Amino acid sequence: MELETMRPNPVWDAESYDDAVATFEARADDIVVKVWGGDWCKDCRSQLPDFGAALDAAGIENVEHYPVEKEDDGSKTGPNVEEYGIELIPTVVVEDAETGEELARFVEEEDVPIAVYLAEQLA
Repeated sequence: MELETMRPNPVWDAESYDDAVATFEARADDIVVKVWGGDWCKDCRSQLPDFGAALDAAGIENVEHYPVEKEDDGSKTGPNVEEYGIELIPTVVVEDAETGEELARFVEEEDVPIAVYLAEQLA
C-alpha cells in the first residue's frame, strides 16, 4: 500500500534544494528509501509531500512505503515497525541497496526539511 502523503507536492521548487537533490541523484541507484507514515498524521501530511517531490526530482525509484496505524495507547503498529524501532512518524530510513546497511535516518521533525536532513547525512 502506498502512502497518499508521499505524492509529490506539485509546487515544490527543486531549484531551492539543489544540493539535496544532487546528493540523492548521485546515490539514486545505490539506495533504498523506506518511509513509515500515516495519511492520518499531521506531521506526515505536512512533510512527506515535499519529500516525495524531492525524491521525484532526484529520480529515486527505490522507495518503500510502510503505512502506520496508531493504537489507543499511542503506540504505532504496521509493517517492520518493531524491526526498525519506529516510535514516531514520519520516519525515513535510507539503506544501501546492496548491503542493507542503514546510511541515514530522519525521525518526525528537524529544523530542516527531510530531504535536506538526509542529504546532509549521506554527503
